[in-house]
Amino acid sequence: MSVLYLTNNNALVQVYLLYASIAWRDLKDETSPVLHALMQDNINEARKFLSFVVGRDTENLSENEIVRAVIETISENSIDGVMSVMFFAGLGHVINNSFGACLFVWLFKAASTLDSMIGYERFQEFGKFAAKLDDALNFIPARLGGLIIAGCNVRALKVFFHDRLNHKSPNSAHGESAFAGALNIKLGGGAFYKGKFTARPVINSHGGECNLYDIVRAWRLLDRSCALFALIIILFTELTLRNYMLL
Repeated sequence: MSVLYLTNNNALVQVYLLYASIAWRDLKDETSPVLHALMQDNINEARKFLSFVVGRDTENLSENEIVRAVIETISENSIDGVMSVMFFAGLGHVINNSFGACLFVWLFKAASTLDSMIGYERFQEFGKFAAKLDDALNFIPARLGGLIIAGCNVRALKVFFHDRLNHKSPNSAHGESAFAGALNIKLGGGAFYKGKFTARPVINSHGGECNLYDIVRAWRLLDRSCALFALIIILFTELTLRNYMLL
């Protein structure tokens, strides 16, 4: 009885740790105040709420630029905040179905957090190591996730394959290009960081300008693509484990 109790509690702890590691709901919760402020024509509030979730300067952004920043945040973090976590949960579960999922996920989260906290400016060599490690860990999930976001939409797939490398990071534009193509909007183009403009290539240059309702469309695309990604990971891990048991 005591063994069963410990086993059940261990499973509950793992479920909680996996749930806490996925930023699926957070992406909508953290960006919804920006949308609500824009719907009330309060652009100053929108800029303030946006500053909580992006690194760029927000003080002088127009409504279009605010929406673009929100969707770029959702699209980029749909990979490293959600799909990469699911990928490493599945990989860890295949390697060790007792605790591997949580172990792999939180090792990935540690590397991702290290990359966010340690920049090139303060700790150049250590920061470079953290960034390269994060790039390596997100390499496969970014490409797989971009394809799933683009789905069967011919336009989205075309934009994804054309613009998925339009970023200094080897992974960031995969999610952004898939979102831009699926929503038929223009992303990228650069922004100000600490008063200095950082240029970036435009993603989906033939797309339309962003409007505030595109945020809701981005949330829906996030839900659909992450649900599909989760289903694929679950099926892959279960089939892999079954084939392993048959050997």
